[in-house]
Amino acid sequence: MSHRTLLAVLLALGLGFVAANARVAAEDTLRLGIIGLDTSHATAFTALLNAETPPEEFRGCRIVAAYPQGSPDIKSSVERVPQYTEKVKSQGVEIVDTIEELVSRVDGVLLESNDGRPHLEQLRPVLKAGKPVFIDKPIAGSLVDAVRIFAEAEAAGVPVWSSSSLRYSAQTQAARQGSVGDVIGCDAFSPCSLESTHPDLYWYGIHGVETLFTMMGPNCEQVVRISTPDTDYAVGTWADGRIGSFRGTRAGKHAYGATVFGSTGVARIDKYDGYQPLVVEIIKFFKTKRPPVSAEETLAIYAFMEAADESKRQGGVPVSVADVLAKARAAARE
Repeated sequence: MSHRTLLAVLLALGLGFVAANARVAAEDTLRLGIIGLDTSHATAFTALLNAETPPEEFRGCRIVAAYPQGSPDIKSSVERVPQYTEKVKSQGVEIVDTIEELVSRVDGVLLESNDGRPHLEQLRPVLKAGKPVFIDKPIAGSLVDAVRIFAEAEAAGVPVWSSSSLRYSAQTQAARQGSVGDVIGCDAFSPCSLESTHPDLYWYGIHGVETLFTMMGPNCEQVVRISTPDTDYAVGTWADGRIGSFRGTRAGKHAYGATVFGSTGVARIDKYDGYQPLVVEIIKFFKTKRPPVSAEETLAIYAFMEAADESKRQGGVPVSVADVLAKARAAARE
């Protein structure tokens, strides 16, 4: 064999090896897609996962495609889409024309539309394709749709879950795991701007309510709400007699946090750790297919907020969370 022929053979073998490695690398990559480019969460999550040198827990995971459409009519959301589309494109994300096209290219989906109302319709093609889904807050634009989401996901055998990033701040998780002993009460707070297309607390109050339920668990029995133009205050009574509250602010300095009352101490939660802790849980979910927050707890959170709305409508009387949820389940069945 001549030197030239030998060189050609070695080059061919080398290129074949490189191509094989590239195929293996592509197969090993967890390919994720985003629905809805009308929220800063979409660009922030992409920046974390598609970074040139991502954190160790994100290596081998990548946002590869996105479907831009989010809210059909909320002005603040609609106006973000062109800018956020260009931003994720610059991070190597392919923009596709349909959700069906998106799910054909990915292993899992982040449903990020800022508007909760279209979530159920956006979710259905993903369930049909059998792809696991993280649904960003608010999970839906109504409690009825939230019930339908979990019912249809269960029927399809597809794991889904939802959470605010506030759930995974280090201080919140420390208190949940026993830093103050057994939690006997919690007063949580967050900004609570309103959006006329959604129940009052769904749009932004969800952050503080999620903190409250992370501490107290899902078994809230009744809610009383006081509402003024600048403040909402919802007090819940849990099945074991514990009391927890949510204060939503629309004036003054906005902050996120809580005071947690425990059997061995009292803790102040006043530090937000950003999106990365939530994204860590999202990636674990896509790898294990096990939701870290149960459907029961998420529905309890949204039923609490729905009951708070009903309490406001009735002038601040106590409203049963179970009754509100039962009514939503009946409507979902119909």
